[in-house]
Amino acid sequence: MSEKLKTVLYPVAFALGFILLWELAVRIFDTPTYLLPAPSAIVGVVDGSLGGHMMVTLMEALVGFVLANILGFITAVIFVHSKPIEKGAFPLAIALKTTPLVALAPLLVVWMGTGYSSKVVASMLICFFPILVNSVKGLKAIEHEAWELFSTYKGTRWEIFWKLRLPTSLPYVLSALKISSSLAIVGAIVGEFVGANKGLGYVVLVSSYHMDTPVMFSAIIASALCGLMLFWTISLLEKKIIFWQRADDL
Repeated sequence: MSEKLKTVLYPVAFALGFILLWELAVRIFDTPTYLLPAPSAIVGVVDGSLGGHMMVTLMEALVGFVLANILGFITAVIFVHSKPIEKGAFPLAIALKTTPLVALAPLLVVWMGTGYSSKVVASMLICFFPILVNSVKGLKAIEHEAWELFSTYKGTRWEIFWKLRLPTSLPYVLSALKISSSLAIVGAIVGEFVGANKGLGYVVLVSSYHMDTPVMFSAIIASALCGLMLFWTISLLEKKIIFWQRADDL
């Protein structure tokens, strides 16, 4: 069996086995639906509206993810080329990271309303720090010998960045993108918890009020699938972009 086939079959087999055990356990122990619905009950409540809510959350997360990573990488480049700015602004970035998003989300709703913008910004905030830290580390991870070679041939700051710093930073940046891909969904859903009339977070919140556990589980599973899709997409891009690394390293 080829390695590529194993990569697909193992997760699928594990997931199917887990679902089967879940279904059997609920039936054997006669667990009430409001406590833990069987997978068959969850599938039974899935309809077209769930797909619409899923697309709303996915778009909020994607926009926040893209904007956060662009802004984070640009900020990292500025930090690397300016020590005073790095020393002055990095503590602010750490303070932003350590502030719980659930505490900031109500403020975002007050400032931006319950529409699309507050969810995008919530997703941006949670994605910003990983790309900033990893990009700074990657941009500074150049080998001393390579730096001396560029200095000897009087390489410009742009040439050093484009031909030395950027290629060196790519593994760090793409690792941060994989981390942020799942966090983006979390940020969008937290924003929806505070104020929304659509999206997976809205579905979870409303179904919890009505004790409709199968619908709640369907939204939770849909959010997990969104995170997986983003993560796998970044992983595929990583293999294409960092082609010089061994497959085992990815």
